[in-house]
Amino acid sequence: MNSLVEIRNLSAGYGQNIVLREVNLSIQQYDFIGVIGPNGGGKTTLLKALLGLIPPISGEIVYDESMTEGNTHRIGYLPQINNIDRKFPITVFDVVRSGLMSRKRLSGRYSSEENERANNLMSEMGISGIRMKAIGELSGGQIQRALLCRALVNNPKLLILDEPNTYVDNRFERELYEKLKILNDKLAILLVSHDLGTISTYVKSYACVNSSLHYHSGNKVTPELLKSYECPIQIISHGEIPHTVLYNHKY
Repeated sequence: MNSLVEIRNLSAGYGQNIVLREVNLSIQQYDFIGVIGPNGGGKTTLLKALLGLIPPISGEIVYDESMTEGNTHRIGYLPQINNIDRKFPITVFDVVRSGLMSRKRLSGRYSSEENERANNLMSEMGISGIRMKAIGELSGGQIQRALLCRALVNNPKLLILDEPNTYVDNRFERELYEKLKILNDKLAILLVSHDLGTISTYVKSYACVNSSLHYHSGNKVTPELLKSYECPIQIISHGEIPHTVLYNHKY
């Protein structure tokens, strides 16, 4: 397999506040990595560094040539929908096409091929019937579908999702993960989530982020995996009698 992205001894943060220290991670073609860790541990900082929104304090992020198109990297990004301004006057169609803005010329015009790709993606996601609706009129699941189309419209090699199950209904959550499973045959996926019970069915490995990064191959939730969180993690265990198992911890 070819390495799409190499994170080497990365330290990143904001001003004098270093959030991530000496992080190393190799993202291969067709990886499906679940990014887990406590709040404030650096998951969002890692995403921002990968997306080029913040520069490394030290270390580097190296992208394969196949990841580069012009001055941008072929990365699709699905943010948390609570970060979306629903009052902004923009249609679903324009939201989807906005994923092409990094490659647009000053004219801002879209080619027929680009419009066709946007329409095909909306059809696949079941939102072609609301393509001209304003984003503020949509449900959480509909917005998430539109944002996923936007993330995919530029044919990325790596898809990054930040807590995609936030504020969406259970039906779309299942559909989303099944869609990601299919997409993983074509691209690498980095999925940030707190829901280990759900994502363990789909991811191939884990990156535990808590200031540093611990990589675990395989998708089995083990005591070693939980320990690397350095905080209590809740696991739901199925059996004859419903019960919850908590990992031992000290405060």
